[in-house]
Amino acid sequence: MNYKIINRSTGEDRQFSNVRITAFLHEHLDEFGDSPEDILAAINYVFREGRGGRVVLAIDKDELVGAVVLNDTGMSGYIPENILVYIAIHRERRGMGLGKGLMLQAIENTPGGIALHVEPDNPAVHLYRKLGFTNKYLEMRLTKTAGAR
Repeated sequence: MNYKIINRSTGEDRQFSNVRITAFLHEHLDEFGDSPEDILAAINYVFREGRGGRVVLAIDKDELVGAVVLNDTGMSGYIPENILVYIAIHRERRGMGLGKGLMLQAIENTPGGIALHVEPDNPAVHLYRKLGFTNKYLEMRLTKTAGAR
């Protein structure tokens, strides 16, 4: 298994373009995914001036088998420096330790703390706990509709 780290200093990967990574994530995030537009926006955030983060890819014989997208928050201390926005493993490769390997690469190659949001029924919650993630807070959101104040 090879891992590739992509960030603003390395630039978009020619073999695994942002669009190709988006399609992979959209296909393999299953019920935990978002629209292709939202996924692409998170990937593009990595390369924007004044933003940042990294994309970590798991590649087996030139096939994309896993991907992680981390965005810089621009904060530290009270908010971790990074947020793990997406992680997916090819559905035919799950249960083989690829998720753990990909997460370890992401953690090793990401300076500062990492926050993530995970649905309570997502099987990955067990992996995150094993890697040292804790649930310090209960997340609450207020979603405003267009035109609402």
